[in-house]
Amino acid sequence: MDSVDLSTIAVLLIAFAIGSRKFTVTITPAIFFTTAGLIAGPVLGLVDLALGSSTLKLLVEATLTLVLFSDASRISLPRLRGEHTVPLRLLGIGLPLTIAAGTVTGFAVLPGVGVAEALVLAVMVACTDAALGQAVVTDERLPSRIRQGLNVESGLNDGLCVPLFFIALGLAQAEEGALTEHAAVQMILEEIGYGIAGGAVAGSLGASALRIGAKRGWIEPYWSQILTVATALLSAGIAVTLHGSMFIAAFVGGLVFGTLRGGIGGPVTDLVDQSGELLDAVTFLVFGAAILGPVLDQMTWRLALYAVLSLTVVRMLPVALSLLRTGARRQTTVFVGWFGPRGLATIVFGVLLIQESDLPNEQTLLVAAAATIGLSVYAHGLTATPLTDRYIRWYRSHPDEQQPPMESVPAAAHRWRTPRRAAR
Repeated sequence: MDSVDLSTIAVLLIAFAIGSRKFTVTITPAIFFTTAGLIAGPVLGLVDLALGSSTLKLLVEATLTLVLFSDASRISLPRLRGEHTVPLRLLGIGLPLTIAAGTVTGFAVLPGVGVAEALVLAVMVACTDAALGQAVVTDERLPSRIRQGLNVESGLNDGLCVPLFFIALGLAQAEEGALTEHAAVQMILEEIGYGIAGGAVAGSLGASALRIGAKRGWIEPYWSQILTVATALLSAGIAVTLHGSMFIAAFVGGLVFGTLRGGIGGPVTDLVDQSGELLDAVTFLVFGAAILGPVLDQMTWRLALYAVLSLTVVRMLPVALSLLRTGARRQTTVFVGWFGPRGLATIVFGVLLIQESDLPNEQTLLVAAAATIGLSVYAHGLTATPLTDRYIRWYRSHPDEQQPPMESVPAAAHRWRTPRRAAR
């Protein structure tokens, strides 16, 4: 990354910051920065990062590490035990069915792509990113069970998909002969096992340090924020040293840290949340400039069809099946099914695919993933507010004594990355 790249990114961050309150009424940060990247990169040539560059890899790794830690730490397991029906069904039934449907779709639609490669792609695009439709998970007018169900799903499914991605990638490389079966199994076990170990150790250490410092009054409030970021980095550092996955470590570290600290120390995740938000914005800018823009020339109708199917049938049918026998109304099933946007984790998986694997159709997989993300950025970002308003009108059209029983079950709140009350 040279001085022109850095200066352009800084100017665009400042431009969005100036009007951020106005911008977020009509467009999401992902729409702004992806569009800015498309213009600043392929059109103006102001951002010139190669897909295989170490700078790009470092950026996406740091971003997903902080976001995974943040997302995992904000999910309260005690609260989740109180109301787990929607997220448990979305993650335990909907996610596996989505991956299975995505695998079948990729194998059927994309020429030359084998079953193992289609599985890799299906896992890549199964991760949801609620930040692309933030209005949905931050609007407190929505039934809490539905809003928090989507919030918890997006907070946990990225972390669940990381080990699945390494398993699928190992299987695909073994099938293509890029790795022996023994090497593939060893890679999978190391990535997952050492990732879990690194996260558990770092999360426990960070939470213990915070509890000791807070209870004895030793720690300054702003240093508790730094301690949280340091815990996320320690999770990644231990895992990488042991040849494990930094992403699994960050996710496990966030879960352990959030659970063990038990609310002691007050709000200690603001800095990690805001750092993740900053890097997330830069990642979408670079996605537009270095990934989406360059691959648009390779787009075919089959790749476009795969992207459309990924965001509709492949997501919405499994969600509908997962909500059977819950009493969910048709409007709820469609609403929850549609709001499964694809974003950050898929971008990171795409970069890792190109830089660390050797699959014969990896470029096809990348273009399909990029098309899915690009379509999702605009489709989900532009529909989040109007469709949320429409769903709320439907929900409120019922008299108080005749509220839809499934949707009206209360759910305890789980913190959003950047909590704020929707202005209405």
